[in-house]
Amino acid sequence: MTTSTTAAPSPPFRFFDLHVVRTARISPAMVRVTFGAADLAEAVSGGRDQRFKLFLPQPGQDAPVMPEVLDEGWFANWRAQDPAVRSVMRTYTIRDLRTDPDELDVDFAVHGDANGHGGPATNWAQAARPGDRVAALAPVVEDNGGVDFRPPAGTDWTLVTADETALPAVAGILAWLPAGARAKVWIEVPHAEDVQDLPTAADADITWLVRGSAAATPVVDAVRAAELPEGTPYAWIAGEAAAVRTLRRHLVGDRGFDRRAIEFTGYWRRGASEEDLLKEWERDQSEQQAD
Repeated sequence: MTTSTTAAPSPPFRFFDLHVVRTARISPAMVRVTFGAADLAEAVSGGRDQRFKLFLPQPGQDAPVMPEVLDEGWFANWRAQDPAVRSVMRTYTIRDLRTDPDELDVDFAVHGDANGHGGPATNWAQAARPGDRVAALAPVVEDNGGVDFRPPAGTDWTLVTADETALPAVAGILAWLPAGARAKVWIEVPHAEDVQDLPTAADADITWLVRGSAAATPVVDAVRAAELPEGTPYAWIAGEAAAVRTLRRHLVGDRGFDRRAIEFTGYWRRGASEEDLLKEWERDQSEQQAD
């Protein structure tokens, strides 16, 4: 009698040691950091809003302090480290991943000035220089579970809203949409100079909203006042958490969207720091692992 064994599937993500190749201030609110690595050719992207984990060094460190064991238990190992020493972990979108040369672009939405008055990621991005070292947990298979923009079959048109924190994801979504796909897009940014060219083959109606320094969310009022297309919609909404919740309620309650056809993500929350949100995320991850 013969027996056969089935190999366990390979993890869709793995760790990479990255270094900064160059940086560019592409607008007042956005810094693009280009990374390289000897094995970066092994990384792939599912496109659209492909996310990954980035691990940054603490101030004064030459490289992020990572757990000694980086296997499937990496989160528990990372969390067990001294918070004052362990790497600063954040979730970002792959803005571009290319070959020859192998490079990864990440766009950081920054706030505050370049003198250390922002959050840890803002401070790092504005001070980054070629050769600076970071780590990443990045995808190595295209269908990796790190893509949320997934219009179901039968979608007639797509609604997208975002602020500057979700702008890299919107750029990926628009680049992915095929020719003839209909999309209504609203993007709010703090400055007129933050408006970008977003290439797409889709039939996309893109509206830019300049927020200025006011603590306002003009995207909410813009969507409420908009005339929307006929047909079956799919919505992807991201940005400040309260605004995202308000838009979702409006689309479901006032516009009749199927709540299952709305992908929504709060990238940040007014009144909460990056560290506050990270602690909440850590707690959620721990609870999920305990279930």
